[in-house]
Amino acid sequence: MIRPAVPDAVEAWTLYAPMRPEMSALRRGLDGTDPHERLTLCRTGIGPRHARSAAARRPAGTGPVAVAGIGGGLAPGLATGDVVVASVVRADPSAPDAPAGEIRMPDAALLAAALRRRGLRVHIGPVVSTDRLADGVARDRLAADGALVADQESAWLLADCADRPTACVRVVADTAAGSLYRPATLARVRAALRVLPVVAAALTEWAEAASAVRQVLLASPRSFCAGVERAIAVVEQALDRHGAPVYVRKQIVHNARVVADLQARGAVFVDELDEVPDGALTIFSAHGVSPAVRQEATERRLPVIDATCPLVTKVHAEARRFSGRGDTVLLIGHEGHEETEGTLGEAPGRIRLVPDPAAAETVQVDDPERVSYLVQTTLAMDEAAGILDALRRRFPALAGPGSDDICYATTNRQRAITAVAGRADLVLVVGSTNSSNSRRLVEVAERAGARAHLVDDVSGIDLRWLAGAATVGVTAGASAPPGLVDEVVAALTALGAREVSEHTAAVEDVVFTLPKEVRP
Repeated sequence: MIRPAVPDAVEAWTLYAPMRPEMSALRRGLDGTDPHERLTLCRTGIGPRHARSAAARRPAGTGPVAVAGIGGGLAPGLATGDVVVASVVRADPSAPDAPAGEIRMPDAALLAAALRRRGLRVHIGPVVSTDRLADGVARDRLAADGALVADQESAWLLADCADRPTACVRVVADTAAGSLYRPATLARVRAALRVLPVVAAALTEWAEAASAVRQVLLASPRSFCAGVERAIAVVEQALDRHGAPVYVRKQIVHNARVVADLQARGAVFVDELDEVPDGALTIFSAHGVSPAVRQEATERRLPVIDATCPLVTKVHAEARRFSGRGDTVLLIGHEGHEETEGTLGEAPGRIRLVPDPAAAETVQVDDPERVSYLVQTTLAMDEAAGILDALRRRFPALAGPGSDDICYATTNRQRAITAVAGRADLVLVVGSTNSSNSRRLVEVAERAGARAHLVDDVSGIDLRWLAGAATVGVTAGASAPPGLVDEVVAALTALGAREVSEHTAAVEDVVFTLPKEVRP
């Protein structure tokens, strides 16, 4: 056992390796890293008896505990050198003195991402521990329970670690395609051992994150708004009533998980109407469309359900009203966004896009006394305010809508994350990269003084971001499902966060009626 000196202020972490070659390989990957100074690297010996003995000698405290080594592949498709990060570790119930229950690891995706970043082929799934080498029928029995890889130690080593961050990584040596007892097995073991130094480096990042995170601050409101819920419900109701396929022009909302889930149910997402077969049911996305798109659908006699958010519809109506009275309409928004394209199409030639303060200083209007403005609903409040200040300075007669165009949900989420960011070392915003309101939340958090990152889901979190981040703020864009936030919080809690609290900036009770075509 190697037990370097541990600084008083930092709790040590423990890394178990059953065999001497495994420990040697892991040590090579740990050499020269700062966390090595806080590491207890322990060779346990093979099998449950040695694992129980090693666990009994574990240093007291709540420091992270990891197990790493090679293992036997159970699932078809696993190859020698593949890495399995355990989402759960359990013991074979037929093994004597098998620990009861399972050890769950909701942060497995974070460690898997660190390994993939190093070029390894990584799988996430169950690891099962047995009291003997598994081959033939025994291997089939273990695989039938969903386990990806088998070992002889992990369940016993991790059985009493409920109060600690835990990780289990096994590199596949022998595979399910053939007997364990064959000459090629030794070469496969050597190949698997060569992967372990890389595993050790990723575990170093994991241990650093697990030693840092202590508190999670949730911003509220977060995730779905009423317009997004309505749009998703439109597609779901259409599928329920009419069956698949249902065609949706553009993404119904800007979130990869939502789109994937609806695709699995039979929704087909297209960029333009010419991709929709004649007579096929077509849905317009929450971001709205221009009159030209509506006209094309009418000319093709496509049955249409409009899922445009009512707040976007309000902006379109204002565009028609302002341009109809002879104004030049200045649209504050981002070029290329589906919402701005739809709004621009309401009055071609009468609306000018103003994406930033520089454009506000140069945009030309037909008559400075007849000019009005509109705002993309998903902009950051302070971003829009800066552009609007420049426009008002140039055009004193500038008129605007009777109420703010930036939607209530965007405003509420930005106010909530501003408060959270002021108390956080790091902010994680859950949302897809093409989501304007999600990207604005990152910018708002950064302007409030926090490091901030946008992630599609928990697998997008880089462990290196968490090093030194005792308090992590979490929010989600209005198009991100709440379940994705739950996964992030579960991962941070598994890493060691002992407190999860919520800052509420507003309570939302807005509900939008469904279109008549899908209304119950």
